[in-house]
Formats: sequence, structure tokens, C-alpha cells
Amino acid sequence: MTANQSGGGQRARQEASTFDSADPTGVPGPAPVMRVRSASAPAPGRPVNEDLVFRFGPLVGVLDGATVPDGFDTGCVHGPEWYVRHLAARIGVAEAVRPAARLTSNLAAAILAVRADHGGQCDLDHPGTPSSTVCLLRDCGDQVDYLVLCDSPLVLDVGGQVSVVTDNRLDAAMAELRETVAVVPAGAADPVTRFRHAVSVQRERMNRTHGYWVAASDPDAAFHAVTGTAPRHGPGALRRAALLSDGASSAVEQFALTDWAGLLDLLSADGPGALIDRVRNAEREHPDRLRRHKSTDDASVVFCEFG
Repeated sequence: MTANQSGGGQRARQEASTFDSADPTGVPGPAPVMRVRSASAPAPGRPVNEDLVFRFGPLVGVLDGATVPDGFDTGCVHGPEWYVRHLAARIGVAEAVRPAARLTSNLAAAILAVRADHGGQCDLDHPGTPSSTVCLLRDCGDQVDYLVLCDSPLVLDVGGQVSVVTDNRLDAAMAELRETVAVVPAGAADPVTRFRHAVSVQRERMNRTHGYWVAASDPDAAFHAVTGTAPRHGPGALRRAALLSDGASSAVEQFALTDWAGLLDLLSADGPGALIDRVRNAEREHPDRLRRHKSTDDASVVFCEFG
């Protein structure tokens, strides 16, 4: 495997399918199969899911739209749900037109196309413009390509060794932000004012060299994604992969319900919906472990098994 960085009771909807990907090298033998199962659910009590899971032939993905805190302007008449749906559709178009192009290039083309989808109604330079994380995996027959942008991790079982591909720049920016807010005297501002200040500072660090990168209105963000490949054949071949929004990866990262290998085993045995159900139980039972300003979050999983 190689990697690089350029530049509550509500059951999740599940889907399962298989994809037969013939080896493009023309080597005879049975075609490799990628079996895909997915689930996505909004946070309990919320009618809108700002996550999205999708599949276009050999390409699967998870998008996690950035929730806008109450009272904040975005300069846009559209919301996160609109943005993730349009971005997914545009990624699908880009892949159909250029199926052999790098994932970074097709993501950049999709981000640029969504700019046009706004129809000139929005201030796309506004720091609060709608944005989304991106996690993609594409079966190319002899190898798998992947891309991770912002905090939607990818878990891989390559030759029986489990690893996680992450983009930690948002977490690093948030850690610095917490330090900045911590030095403000406690009596200098009420909690609401301090929170608004923190959000404003975070927005200023989005899609900046010393900040973090996310899909929004700048196509250059795509070229700052964490990318890599994994083989499809041989003793070190990819066996399983899980694409997660942070609402689902919290099973490991926040609640320590299992480790990454255990997460893949759970998905293999019980499916993506079962993982989301366990996260919902943990959110209710361990509110002290929640991060950021959310009491619960949308959660999405795409799970791939390779035959």
C-alpha cells in the first residue's frame, strides 16, 4: 500500500450490492468482485442528513457536510445538504467523463462544477460557504485508488494488516484554536461570544496552507487531499475497506467501542447499520465523550469487501 499527500432508535438505511470489475490488463481468470454495503442516518431528532453515501460503478464515497451553527451567515442561499448532493452528482459526472483520471483531478472538476450550480446567487468567497469532507475509493481492477480530504477516515485491511488513512489537519487546527480561546480571560466574554469567536477563527483557517482543507468552492483543495493506492492481487492485496464520516468513526475515536480491526470485523458480521446503532447507544450513554458542539451527529458508512 502506498500513500501520499499532494500539496437513537433510528435505524440507518442500508444498501448492498456487488460490482464485477474485470482486470483491465486482460489477464484471464475470474473477475475480481467488490461487494459494497452502506448505511447513512441523520442525527436523532433531525429531519435532514448532511452526510451522503454514493456509488458510481467502481467508485464509492462518503461526504460529510459541515453543519452551520445557529446564527452564522454563510453568504449562500444553499445549505450543507444541497452541497453534498450536488458534489456527489458532479463527482459522478467527472468519473463518467474521465474514468482513468486521478481522483484529485475529478474532485477538482466536481468542485468547480458545483460553483456553477450556485447560479451566481451566492458569495462563494464567504468563509462560511457550504463545505464537505470527502472520502473516495475506486476499484481499478489491478489496484484500488483512494482519497481522503478532511476528517472522514478510510480503514483498510491490506494483506491482513489493518491501517487507517486520515487527514489530521482539521484536528490540528482545532487544537490550536482551543489553545487560542483558552488564553482569553474567562471573564472577558460570555460563552456564546467565545463560541462565535472560535467559529470565526476556524472559518479563517479553512482552505489555507497552515490550516485545513475541505471541499467547498476552491477546486485547489482537491490537490491537498491524502491519496494512495492498494493492490488488488497477491498476498498483500486489499481485503476490506470502510469509508466513514466522523459520526461513524466516533465508535473508535470518541467512544472506544472497539479498535479499527474490530470495526471491520463488526461490519463484516453485522453490516454498517449495526455500527451506527452502536454509536447511537454510546452517544446516549457517554455524553461526556462527545466532541465539538454537537450532542450527536449524522453517521455514514460504506463497507467494501473484495473477493
